[in-house]
Amino acid sequence: MPLALESFDLRGYDLVISSESGPAKGILTSPDTRHICYCHTPMRYLWDLYHSYQKEWIKAPIKRACFTIMSSYLRAWDYATAARVDSFVANSETVRRRIWRIYRRESAVIYPPVDVETFYWKPAEDYFLVVSELVAHKRVETAIRACMASGRKLRIVGDGPEAGNLRRIASRDIEFCGRVSPGVLRDLYARCRGLILPGEEDFGIVAVEALASGKPVIALGRGGALETVPVTRPFGGLFYDEPTWQCLGDALRKFEKVEHLVIPGLLQSHPRQFGRSFFRRKMLDLIGDATSLQRPSAIFTKSLQTIDH
Repeated sequence: MPLALESFDLRGYDLVISSESGPAKGILTSPDTRHICYCHTPMRYLWDLYHSYQKEWIKAPIKRACFTIMSSYLRAWDYATAARVDSFVANSETVRRRIWRIYRRESAVIYPPVDVETFYWKPAEDYFLVVSELVAHKRVETAIRACMASGRKLRIVGDGPEAGNLRRIASRDIEFCGRVSPGVLRDLYARCRGLILPGEEDFGIVAVEALASGKPVIALGRGGALETVPVTRPFGGLFYDEPTWQCLGDALRKFEKVEHLVIPGLLQSHPRQFGRSFFRRKMLDLIGDATSLQRPSAIFTKSLQTIDH
């Protein structure tokens, strides 16, 4: 991917916006080109989650050895490419702190756009919901084990390399929905008791989508969830401290005691600050501040990753 990115010929552009949670900022631009990087996170498997991947999540010895060797080179390349960016934009305060810690670069914070107006509420049915890529660092296994231990029903939307392992440990009360259409996903949000967010998210669009559906969120108290989920006014869910199924199980029991405090209409008004119109206005303001072009711009945007899911 570094070789592919550096092969793009962007000499004809005044402004380049890279959208990355991987290596997209590694493009080469001309001296007169303004490069803005909208960063969803520095590559987590190279930085804050490196040891988890190396020691826990990569099982095959050959893969682990290759990963260890290549990671050292990729970290040096990734750090060097931060110097190719004129302005960083982070998708959350959590990511802003990561950008500073890893690259020693300041960044503005602009939350990603969510179609909050398209979600709706329905009376809750007897299930909790997880919406996630099925990869190790999302910690979906903890949600499965917490619900199995208490007999709660859980529906899981998403797919990924951990799907087979998760299906093998799940009981009949755990339903795997796979990848679903936007319409089906909105209906699943609308009818659930609440969303479980068991991993540390960079921003966590699924939490905003649940709130826009008038549904509370039970989340690991780290990362972007701390910026999006209200726990007092309005009451929008609970945080738990440790990424274990036992700690999540305790949080679910606490939630059931205060579930009656959820007011769907108030929850649905909270995520309006994450709507598309806010994102568009803030990005255009930032582009206007960051650029001073003498002729009409040719804009090149390249997104190599989806946002969160």
